[in-house]
Amino acid sequence: MLIDDAGPGLPTTFGGEVHTPTMDRIVKEGITYNRFHTTAMCSPTRASLLTGRNHHRVGNGQIAELANDWDGYSGRIPKSSALQAEVLKDYGYSTAAWGKWHNTPAEETTAAGPFENWPTSLGFEYFYGFLAGEASQYEPHLVRNTTVVTPPKTPEQGYHLSEDLADDAIGWLRKHKAFAPDKPFYMYWASGAIHGPPPRA
Repeated sequence: MLIDDAGPGLPTTFGGEVHTPTMDRIVKEGITYNRFHTTAMCSPTRASLLTGRNHHRVGNGQIAELANDWDGYSGRIPKSSALQAEVLKDYGYSTAAWGKWHNTPAEETTAAGPFENWPTSLGFEYFYGFLAGEASQYEPHLVRNTTVVTPPKTPEQGYHLSEDLADDAIGWLRKHKAFAPDKPFYMYWASGAIHGPPPRA
């Protein structure tokens, strides 16, 4: 789980004041990073987390919208720097990602592609979320794998992005458990809610 701009001191899980019992339970059953170097920007931090490398070494010294042709700032993770998902997939894991991606140069995020810098070309067998740095929580521009899709409900019907991402991830996990119960899996879930929660008009 990656939650933008929350700060480690926000949830009770890490000593904050916001009561987060579900996160407490998840942390007790999994692992957390407590010495991760944040770059203080979205794309670089994500690139570092997903590859385990310095953000400049993987072409993400800047946010994806400002990618350019300078060394370390192309916005393109080189094929020589495999993402965790690619490595785990090679070891027999099912891999999937949800939510905010923000590691594809902006000019490559249209429905026409190219798709080589999208999650499904970088080790994730499944992706549901948004490619940009921010998205409306009520009317987001969503992508499933490499296809632009509309949200399953309207805001008037109670749609909210975080709930949709969670429901889709739970649905994927149920299918995974039904079809391949003994196969390990890697889920990357990156909500956009705290980073850019535009108010509902």
